Amino acid sequence: MPLDAICLSALTRELSPVLVGARIDKIHQPAHDEVILSLRTPQGGLRLLLSASPSRPRAQITELSRENPAQAPMFCMLLRKHLSGGRIRALSQPPMERLLSFEFEVTDELGDPVVKTLVLEAMGRHSNVILLDPEGRIVDCLRKVSQDMSSERQILPGMFYRVPPKQDKWNPLCLSEQDKERLISLISRETPMDKWLVENFGGVSPLIARELAFETTGETDAPLGDRAGELLGRLSHLLEQVNEGRAVPYLLVRDQKPTDFSFRPILQYGPSTELRQMESFSKLLDAFYVERETNERMRQKGQDLIRSVTTLRDRVARKLGFQRKELEETKDRESLRIFGDLITANLYRLEKGMRSFETENFYDPEGGLVTVKLDPLRAPSQNAARYYKEYQKAKTAEQILTEQIAKGEQELTYLQSVLESLSRAEGERDLEEIRREMEEGGYIRRRSKEKGKVKRSMSKPLEFRSTAGLRISVGRNNLQNDELSCKMASRSDLWFHVQGIHGAHVILWTEGKEADLASMTEAAQLAAWFSQGRAGGKVPVDYTPVKYVKKPSGAKPGMVVYHTYETAYVVPDEELVKALQVK
Repeated sequence: MPLDAICLSALTRELSPVLVGARIDKIHQPAHDEVILSLRTPQGGLRLLLSASPSRPRAQITELSRENPAQAPMFCMLLRKHLSGGRIRALSQPPMERLLSFEFEVTDELGDPVVKTLVLEAMGRHSNVILLDPEGRIVDCLRKVSQDMSSERQILPGMFYRVPPKQDKWNPLCLSEQDKERLISLISRETPMDKWLVENFGGVSPLIARELAFETTGETDAPLGDRAGELLGRLSHLLEQVNEGRAVPYLLVRDQKPTDFSFRPILQYGPSTELRQMESFSKLLDAFYVERETNERMRQKGQDLIRSVTTLRDRVARKLGFQRKELEETKDRESLRIFGDLITANLYRLEKGMRSFETENFYDPEGGLVTVKLDPLRAPSQNAARYYKEYQKAKTAEQILTEQIAKGEQELTYLQSVLESLSRAEGERDLEEIRREMEEGGYIRRRSKEKGKVKRSMSKPLEFRSTAGLRISVGRNNLQNDELSCKMASRSDLWFHVQGIHGAHVILWTEGKEADLASMTEAAQLAAWFSQGRAGGKVPVDYTPVKYVKKPSGAKPGMVVYHTYETAYVVPDEELVKALQVK
C-alpha cells in the first residue's frame, strides 16, 4: 500500500516524541529524491529519512546505510546552509492529508533565532520536499512546479507556500450525523464497499477499504446493500484507534518476500500471507523498502553500463558464431590438396581450356574415379597452383580462427562475469569500480575528468565472520577478485568459487591454522549466494588453498586457473548471509 494519510498519522505519532528536541548534526542527499538528516538526541544519534520518491514517499527513522555522492547536490548544500545546527521544534500533519511539516529553530545570518519549516508532501508522483523561510516563502524545493506544469499550484523559490488543494472527498474525522444520513441516502446498494470508501473519503487507501469490507461481510468486493452505516462505524473506530496511539505496524509477507504493510492486521489474504508484527513503523518501512530500493537504484544508476556491457557481450557472441562457421568450412581442405596433386600427376594429358577431367584418385584405397574441376582460362599448372594456394589458405585460417575463437571465448566469459558483478553491485562505488575496470580494459571510452570531482579509493570486499569467528572476504567485482586471490590472501588461506558459472572469489582466512568444517561450509554457501547459482538448489562450490590458484599471464581481471581442488555441494541461504555479514 502507499503511505496513506491514516498510516502517516500513526507514523507521526511515533516520530514526534523521538524527534522533537533533536539537533541536526549532518545533512546528506544520497539520491535525487531522498534527504537524510543525521540528528543528535539525548538517547543517541539517529537518521531521519525524507523521501519524495514517486513510488515510495515517506518520513522515517532509518538504520540502513546509504552511499552518498562524491559531491553534495545543490539542494543538500542549501539545506546545510539553512538548517545545520538547528533543533526540531515540532512535527505536524494536517488532518487526513499526506503532508508532514517539520519546524526547526535555527539562527539567521545575524545570529537571531528564527523558525524555518521543511515540508514533506508524500503524494505519489507529486511528492516533494520544500524548505520555507519564517514568513512561509519557498526557499527551495526538490521538484519545482512552474505555470507551464500546473496552472493551479506553482512551487517555485520566492513564492508563498500554499498547501495542496483539498480533494472533493469527505473527511471521516469531521462527519456529523446529518452528513452520514446524506451520504447513505445517495448511495447505490450495488456499489462495492471498498470502491465507495475510496471514492468518498480522503486518506483511505484501497487496502484499508478492502479490509473494512472484508471485516464487515467476509468479502473484499461485497456490495454496500444496507450496511453503509455499519461500514462507517468500523472506519470511525479505526480512526479512533490511530488517534489514541493504538496503531500497530504489520508487514505482509508472501513467499518470504514483503508484499505490503499496514497499521493494523490485514486478514483478507488468508493463510497465504504471513502477518509479521514489527517493532516500529520506521523498522517496518526499512524492511519493506530495502530490497526494492536497492534494486531500483542500481537499475537506474547502472542502466547505461549494463547496456554497454550487454551490447559488447552480444557482439562477441555473434562474432564467435561466424568464426566457428568459418572454422567448420576449413575442415574439408584436404580435398583441395588432393585435387592439386591429381592435376600435377596428369599435366601430360591436360590442356588450357578444359573445364574438368576425370581421373583415378590414388589417395582412395579403393582406387575410385574422381572429377576435378578446372578453370578454362588458366593453364593446368596454374589450376594446380590455385588448389594448393586455397589449401594453404584454409590451413592458415584454421590456425588463426582457432586462436581467435579461444580468445573470443575468454572475452565472452569475462564480459559475462562483468554482468554478474553488475547484478551484485550494491552502491554507486561498486558501479564506478566496474566502469573503471571496463575503461582500463579498453571496452568503453574513458570519461573526461570532471572539475572538482573527488577521486575515490577502491572499496573494500564484503566482510563476514563465520560462526566459529573466522574472517571471510567476498570480492565485489573482478578487480577485487584479483586483489583478494592474487595479492591479499596467504598461500594457506582457502579459496572458494562456484563451479562452472560466474561468481565472486571468496577467501576464508585461516591465519595459518586448519579451518573448521562449519566455517568452510559457510564460506562455500557465501560463494554460492554471490554467484549466478543463488536461485538454484544444491550448488557445487570448488575450494582449494590459495597456493593452487594461478592467474595466467595476460588473463582478464578475475580470471584464474586451478587444478587441485575439492568440491562441496551447498544450498544458498540468504538468512545465513545476513547473519554472518559484518555490519
